[in-house]
Amino acid sequence: MEAGLIEREGIPFKAIPAAGLHGVGLKALPGNLLRLARGVTASRKILAEFQPDVLLFTGGFVAAPMAVAARRLPALLYVPDIEPGLALKFLAKWADCIALTAETSRRYFNSKARIEVTGYPIRPELSAWSRAAGQKELGLDEGLPTLLVFGGSKGARSLNRAVTANLNELLESVQIVHITGSLDWEEVQAARNTLPAGKSVHYHIFEYLHDMGAALACADLVVSRAGASTLGELTAFGLPAILVPYPYAWRYQKVNADYLANRGGAQGMEDRKLAERLPVLVRDLLADRQRLSQMSTAMRALARPEAARRLADLILELAGDSGRKVGPS
Repeated sequence: MEAGLIEREGIPFKAIPAAGLHGVGLKALPGNLLRLARGVTASRKILAEFQPDVLLFTGGFVAAPMAVAARRLPALLYVPDIEPGLALKFLAKWADCIALTAETSRRYFNSKARIEVTGYPIRPELSAWSRAAGQKELGLDEGLPTLLVFGGSKGARSLNRAVTANLNELLESVQIVHITGSLDWEEVQAARNTLPAGKSVHYHIFEYLHDMGAALACADLVVSRAGASTLGELTAFGLPAILVPYPYAWRYQKVNADYLANRGGAQGMEDRKLAERLPVLVRDLLADRQRLSQMSTAMRALARPEAARRLADLILELAGDSGRKVGPS
């Protein structure tokens, strides 16, 4: 999926063979080790062709082969989540500089590398959207509060079904922008088709929304997973949120959600309780304008609008230290 997004922007893309090692069974381990070895070979070929001055890593096991192959080159490691996973901790051994989304992440690293808190970078076109422009783009009613629901690029089944199970009750008081992902698109369409016309007009569904800024700019409340992007996008827009960490993976989403909730910007919710409690949570939060305003203020206080520029500065600084001329790009 990332390949499609990158190529859509006209950026060259090359894949590297890789596989995870943590949590895999003994049967899968030899094959995964072989894929990683092939990834190192592929990485060396890419390095020979591209001749980079500096490398930027953001984690994931796919980065491990390149880190090994490029260990003599200057490298910046960016840590998007509050708590780094094993791959990021491994990559920290090769990094000259580690950039963090939040100060609280510093305690996870004992590296000798320089550590900088940059914040989470967001695309500049996101912040170009105004509330009025977003409402017009998405065909929303200016007089109704807007609930934005999304669960990541592929979607989140429990979030999607929590919404569709409570559509009639939710649509009594809000209009909904629901970004479903590909996983349950047909199921959500079918649920929308069962609504009376007076309610279906206020249920706006999208499999994927490239102009995410439009939805963020006009939302009053968000229901979402707690991936790293919530640390940047929700804070940039000052969006109060009900965060539902994905329960079947590493705990990083729970740590992200707790970080925002403990600072007053969000309310955490267990995945298994969401369907039952969603209508009441949404109704109570939207009815309490003072609390909603306080949550918005708390979110905005965590934003770092210059994060992308700060990361770019660090990359250029490391490239200059490599001893090679930095190209015009």
